[in-house]
Amino acid sequence: MEKINLAQLNPSQQSALEKIDGAVMVLAGAGSGKTRLITYRIAHLIKNLSVSPENILAITFTNKASNEMKNRLFSLVGDEAEDIWISTFHSMCVRILRRHISSLKSSNGTNSNFDSNFSIYTDTEKEKSIKNVLKSLNIEKDNFAGKVGYHISRAKNANLSPWDYQKENLDIPEIEDITKVYSAYQSFLGSNNALDFDDLLTKTYKLFIEFPEILKRYQNKFMYIHIDEFQDTNHIQYEISRLLAKEYKNIFVVGDEDQCIYSWRGASIKNILDFKKDFANFQMFRLEQNYRSTKQILTLANKLIKNNQLRNEKTLWTENDIGLKGQFYNAQNEFDEAEFVAIQIKNLVKDHGFSLSDFAVLSRLNAMSAPFEEKFLNYNIPYRVFGGNKFFDRVEIKILTSYLKMLTNPYDSTSFSRIINFPKRGIGEATISSILELSEFHNTTPYNLILNSDEYMLDATLERKIKPFKDVVKKLDDDYQNLSGYKFIESLVKTIDFKSIYSTDSEEDMSRLLNIDNFLNMAQEYFKNDPKSTVSEFLQSITLVTDMDSYDDTSNTVTLATIHSVKGLEFRCVFIVGLEERLFPIVRMNSSSNDLEEERRLMFVAITRAKERLYITNSKSRFVYGKRDYLLPSRFLVECGIVEEKKKDFFAQPAESTSSSFRAVNSNFSSFSKKSFAINKNENISNSSGNILSKKYAVGLKVSHPKFGIGIISSNQGIAVTKCVSINFADFGTKTLSVEYAPITLFEEKN
Repeated sequence: MEKINLAQLNPSQQSALEKIDGAVMVLAGAGSGKTRLITYRIAHLIKNLSVSPENILAITFTNKASNEMKNRLFSLVGDEAEDIWISTFHSMCVRILRRHISSLKSSNGTNSNFDSNFSIYTDTEKEKSIKNVLKSLNIEKDNFAGKVGYHISRAKNANLSPWDYQKENLDIPEIEDITKVYSAYQSFLGSNNALDFDDLLTKTYKLFIEFPEILKRYQNKFMYIHIDEFQDTNHIQYEISRLLAKEYKNIFVVGDEDQCIYSWRGASIKNILDFKKDFANFQMFRLEQNYRSTKQILTLANKLIKNNQLRNEKTLWTENDIGLKGQFYNAQNEFDEAEFVAIQIKNLVKDHGFSLSDFAVLSRLNAMSAPFEEKFLNYNIPYRVFGGNKFFDRVEIKILTSYLKMLTNPYDSTSFSRIINFPKRGIGEATISSILELSEFHNTTPYNLILNSDEYMLDATLERKIKPFKDVVKKLDDDYQNLSGYKFIESLVKTIDFKSIYSTDSEEDMSRLLNIDNFLNMAQEYFKNDPKSTVSEFLQSITLVTDMDSYDDTSNTVTLATIHSVKGLEFRCVFIVGLEERLFPIVRMNSSSNDLEEERRLMFVAITRAKERLYITNSKSRFVYGKRDYLLPSRFLVECGIVEEKKKDFFAQPAESTSSSFRAVNSNFSSFSKKSFAINKNENISNSSGNILSKKYAVGLKVSHPKFGIGIISSNQGIAVTKCVSINFADFGTKTLSVEYAPITLFEEKN
């Protein structure tokens, strides 16, 4: 058997890899090659130490990371990689629950119908179910469903029942109603044979606690456990890990508390800091060599993160080039800020060999993307908002998946209610309510009631209304029983006849049909790779898709994203925008030092996404929280060493005065001014060239723009310096555009 060559690992990676027995924690800084370490360690176990692949577990936090790890392992150990469990926590739990969840059904003595075909409810379905529960409990409060959903998830991540959660949170307003809804929601899920994302974890933990023999089976199977991104584990994930590792104690975790940015969804930095309490005699290793960024970028990141107290000491370093200084721009407002970013992108693409996919514009809040979207349209810069409207959240895709869920899990009343009147069959809310009540009365599912309505002697009017749907259900049920996975999905699409439903030539209908084609292609590829898979397993694979899994680095578009959504990604050039107090960091009246440290970790993550170039911007004023306001510059500008002001003086002054005196620190950052940012460094604009520009783009001339149409130049004031003109477009109002970079074409004649 060919041995694995470990020479490709650096000394720190090799030291960590060679510690095989017992608990190991690797503190892996950003860009330090942690995926390479884990894959080589697993390959070393198999090829060099003859460990069976079936005895190895590897946990990642996204399907994208899992697939990357699988591909690397196939290249290292060949087909033996097929037998390694490589998955996210949620996917691992689904796999276990599909085999054993019926044990919970027989143990809890409740009315649940859990079996191996359980549905997995997305966040959208969870919210809809909570609203149904609120309606059944006659609780009518504005925005209460979202609030309850947050507390339910928080309780489950802490592994707390409704009543335990209430005891620990008596100070929360409306806690009794929250608890009541939480309890009723769990009963609703049980009657629908459905689990939400958090249940996948809590039910697995419950299974292990209540059935030691099942836990023992997986403890003996997973003799060597690996967990990536350990800082992102929540309490229940940590407990599952601890239980699985209890027998052999061979657990290898890789993480970085400096990148723990998901406390709002239960991730706990304590899982890294307290690891030694549960695993005595553990060994710790540090990976500090960064393979991603330049020395200039890492200097900024190190300066910033050293301000945190809750961390293990480490300093990132690299053998990469020193690199260019970062660039800082203090804008007049958010539109000026967006203009700066757009022009830098156009310049770097035009003169420095960058592709659009090399750029990411990162902000603390999703709502900050609007000015950038507008400017990118102005300058014809293709972009996409990463973490925006997900493919599987689109109406036509939800309909398809709801049909599949109903057929694989007849108890799923949420999916049943969504598709009974699609396409339109004249079945309203009153009829749906009658069907749900009748199915409960007859102790059957709505699906079964429709399918076998003759047996239940339904009212003639109701029978007539449901007949079109009954005919469809009978055909689909027959197809489901007799056709293979992809063939059935293909038949489902034809039976629903989406082409007739979306039959117009409108862009919207064409887009929906294209999405359905993409769904079919996805299904075809899935069953091609795994012909023995079931429709339930296909549904599972697409339900657990995350934002990051949808990222396509081959798409030649600029990425507009929140920092949270791009963790794990990297870009040649990064713009971090909106560096103002209350926006980044978000510091509220009741914020703790821990909250501020997490904001600082978020900035650290943003900086370390950059490989070659880094731009940081803020604004003197911004329309925020419903009004235009002057915000103080972010304290992170000082902590990174971007500006020279001392903290005390820096935060004592209003934004109008401090921003005008900003100067970048010479060693790591240089600063743009309003007069210079749009101008090529090698170009000197004289009065004569300014006059030439003024004449060429004279007020009153017509121009055309590919998106805004025909417009008239209304102002060219300052064109010699800024190269910008104001243009009035009939349907879009006045736009201020750079004549160098905007896709505008002059008409020869005056208006």
